[in-house]
Amino acid sequence: MGALAEGAKLMMPAILILTFAWTLKGMGDNLGIAEFVKGAVGTNMTASIVIPAIMFGIALFLAFSTGTSWGTFSILVPIVVSMYAGTDDEMMIIAVSAVLAGAVCGDHVSPISDTTIMSSSGAQSNHINHVQTQMQYAMVVAVICVIGYLIAGLTKSWIAALGVSAVILVAVLYGLKRKCGSEAEV
Repeated sequence: MGALAEGAKLMMPAILILTFAWTLKGMGDNLGIAEFVKGAVGTNMTASIVIPAIMFGIALFLAFSTGTSWGTFSILVPIVVSMYAGTDDEMMIIAVSAVLAGAVCGDHVSPISDTTIMSSSGAQSNHINHVQTQMQYAMVVAVICVIGYLIAGLTKSWIAALGVSAVILVAVLYGLKRKCGSEAEV
């Protein structure tokens, strides 16, 4: 019986986050956020090109601020799906993937995320030091992701964006290896 009460305490934050996310989604639906964004983007070709990159950034910021990727998914995925529903399935897939990637990245570097807290505790390291070391690696990938999502918005092809992003990532990692190798010799 003691485990039941302890388990209920552990689940309460997740239940509250989902409840708040459903509430925010309902408010967004009532305000017509998806229709507003769809109308603004539909008339502006440049805006539709940058939507995946913008959604990546919004998801990253929201997940970093709240410490939850799942809460970010539940808020932003319905907005993105309703923006592209029935009009451009390829861009909908790209924009949803941008939300998912941004949310996971933001959750990964958030100091209030449960996974980040558990990782630093499990490694018995200083929590803020752990966050700082993770942030350096994640931001390199996040910048490359933004470039990839801009390419995906321009070409409307996730395959092209994935290929170019992989090449850029390998080039950046090779450049960092060369730079660190030359600094080690000095």
